[in-house]
Amino acid sequence: MRAFNTINFGKSMHYNPFAYIHSEKDILKLVTVLISNTKGEGKAGEDFWVKAETLLYIALIGYIHYELPPERQNFSELIDMLNKMEVREDDEDFRNEVDLAFEKLAREKPGHFAVRQYAKYRMAAGKTAKSILVSCGARLAVFDIQELRDITAYDELHLDTIGDQRTALFLIMSDTDASFNFLISMAYSQMFNLLCEKADDVYGGRLPVHVRCLIDEFANIGQIPNFEKLIATIRSREISACIVLQAQSQLKAIYKDNADTIVGNCDTLLFLGGKEKTTLKEMEELLGKETIDTFNTGESRGREISHSLNYQKLGKSLMSMDELAVMDGGKCILQLRGVRPFLSDKYDITAHPNYRYLSDSDPKNAFHIESYLHRQMKLRLEEESQVWEMDVTEEDEEALLEDMTDDTLLTDGYDNLL
Repeated sequence: MRAFNTINFGKSMHYNPFAYIHSEKDILKLVTVLISNTKGEGKAGEDFWVKAETLLYIALIGYIHYELPPERQNFSELIDMLNKMEVREDDEDFRNEVDLAFEKLAREKPGHFAVRQYAKYRMAAGKTAKSILVSCGARLAVFDIQELRDITAYDELHLDTIGDQRTALFLIMSDTDASFNFLISMAYSQMFNLLCEKADDVYGGRLPVHVRCLIDEFANIGQIPNFEKLIATIRSREISACIVLQAQSQLKAIYKDNADTIVGNCDTLLFLGGKEKTTLKEMEELLGKETIDTFNTGESRGREISHSLNYQKLGKSLMSMDELAVMDGGKCILQLRGVRPFLSDKYDITAHPNYRYLSDSDPKNAFHIESYLHRQMKLRLEEESQVWEMDVTEEDEEALLEDMTDDTLLTDGYDNLL
């Protein structure tokens, strides 16, 4: 069991996107998902700045991945590098710490991936470069929060192993604050790419354990790059995605013209009710029409009385928009590919034989993630420390506590020593 909680980081395992970078293309994918989910309400005229930012991110992440030790490969290091990139508009020859590091790397490895990208960024003039750095700082300001630095310092989710054995992964996000939702979309994006590559390279095209993604509040997690292509191809790798939306208009707001492609690649459609017009209209069209018989009678009075009878076959919507809008809350409509849609009762979860194991049935069954978390004492690079390795038995524990006089060691490090 693994869990990543963006509501309360104290109840979350660590997630480090840098841990899944293995090649240059992985760097590009990471930057793409970062840009697409932190762009806000940008305008088309800002496209130049986005591309310039992308170039700088790729260069810095490339340097971090290829030149720094694993313990320093995280967003904290990226933020620190950006903070060191001072630019002086009146002095084009000025070199900051990052410039000097790249110049040294260029002398040692002229064809280095990060060096090539950084050289393109350095083509910008002082004022332009400063604007790029300001834009980068604003975009990544959320990563400068100490909690986020800590939670992304190393990785415990192991997304690339989910298809190897039965695993439950919970990605928890707030339904009122979208500040950290981009981390969820980043995790999904990396997971899909990692599992598809592993299925192709290791397992001959299909994962040994089927991976089913139940993506509730799909419209609120942000945009997963190329999801319209992923959902069409992941099924062949033993991966499936169940998308849950309040209304289909939410999907169109994020994925624009690709929303229809995403819906078209879903074999099953379950409608639980609603009143959003776009959803109701599409449901009416999907349900199709039924044939009805109509009889029209007429009577004409004059000198003589005449009667007429007309018989017609007409098409009528199986359920119209107004009927769908007032559908019984206990009903649902299920449509499977190749099968006519049918109206069904919603399942009563309290009738399930395993309902007694849920916290809804008994609060004592509530799951506490804290018991699964293994906190490790992480020292900063600039901190000095002394480390002892010892074997402690239960009999010696009380004596050990009495001998130790360093309060900091007792509170911060003793649990880890045990």
